[in-house]
Amino acid sequence: MKPEILEYMTELGRNARKAASVLAAAETKQKNAALLAIADAIDSRRSALHDANQKDLERGKANGLEAALLDRLELTDARIDAMIDGIKQISALQDPIGEVSDMSYRPSGIEVGKMRVPLGVIGIIYESRPNVTVDAAALCLKSGNATILRGGSEANLSNRAIAECIVEGLEQQGLPGGAVQVVETTDRDAVGALITMSEFVDVIVPRGGKGLIERIASDARVPVIKHLDGVCHVYIDSDADSEKAHAIAVNAKTHRYGVCNAMETLLIAESLAAEVLPQLAEAYIAKNVELRVCEKTKVFLPDAVSASEEDWSTEYLGPVLSIKLVAGVEEAIDHINRYGSQHTDAIVTENYSLARRFLREVDSSTVMVNASTRFADGFEYGLGAEIGISTDKIHARGPVGVEGLTSQKWIVLGDGQIRT
Repeated sequence: MKPEILEYMTELGRNARKAASVLAAAETKQKNAALLAIADAIDSRRSALHDANQKDLERGKANGLEAALLDRLELTDARIDAMIDGIKQISALQDPIGEVSDMSYRPSGIEVGKMRVPLGVIGIIYESRPNVTVDAAALCLKSGNATILRGGSEANLSNRAIAECIVEGLEQQGLPGGAVQVVETTDRDAVGALITMSEFVDVIVPRGGKGLIERIASDARVPVIKHLDGVCHVYIDSDADSEKAHAIAVNAKTHRYGVCNAMETLLIAESLAAEVLPQLAEAYIAKNVELRVCEKTKVFLPDAVSASEEDWSTEYLGPVLSIKLVAGVEEAIDHINRYGSQHTDAIVTENYSLARRFLREVDSSTVMVNASTRFADGFEYGLGAEIGISTDKIHARGPVGVEGLTSQKWIVLGDGQIRT
């Protein structure tokens, strides 16, 4: 590791640790005021954000960045509005820090319970989406955590412009700018330093491609909350309402392609295939979605591409969809649990019992009935925003909002008791 990079990252770590102590003691009113000040700064600096983002986009195009990644990178006015709305929603959320729960008296006379506390310093590593900078900063601030943000090199200028807005809002309300720091260097050694600085960083949250997540999980000396790829499914059951099935299956795939909660595989009960497949295929083809299908599906769609074994476990992040006909809910559940990424999976059915079975047996962070997978989102779940969607099973699972960035400590209240 380059000495200058290690020195730079160590300085960020020291700043973050110092700021974390201040944030842990900050009152809710002060944190909320800082969040609103950040929102105002972003709104007033739209022109600067667009300019920085345009430079990132131009460099990305010149470097051959894929269309899906360019889409994630772009900061439109609508996305800036969404960033501002997300901050305001987070400011309006209940502050979890200091919340006491599960208090009970023990035979000794002591009262025992739990108090919610910040994790401390959170390192977040992500790719492409500059809006993650805002979401992550706001959630960490609300939950009393300092954060070090390492965005992708393709969004470096956008992230730095956003960071200026964040620091302005923090300092305006008397909070340290070191509470939110964006790593300005694009040197890959910065990531290596961040994930091994256990004396400064308490948790690492990686967001990005499977390769990035696997590398972080393998090399980190700091606990990791993983946010893996989204191989999401919709299963249309034999008892599905055809209109609902059509609307959900089209929306889940085509509403937006380059996101982790887009459907990548459509499963359809064989008994309903003749009724729903032709119209669905027509809708997908109209939107230039390439269909990769099983042999049974090919009977209905002879011009479609035959799916390979690899297709069933692929996150396309683009206008490509795998389709498979299954005998029923049992085969659908088996397929999802074998090929899915434990992200988000949905069933379309009017059969209550089957819906309950699907909810119980599909091993994913979000399981849905009669709704598009596109709803798997912290904003849609009322979290204000999210750090990401965790596919882990310990600590946090699914969209990780304010509470997911906290822990609990035991507290004991006594009145002079001693143990005998």
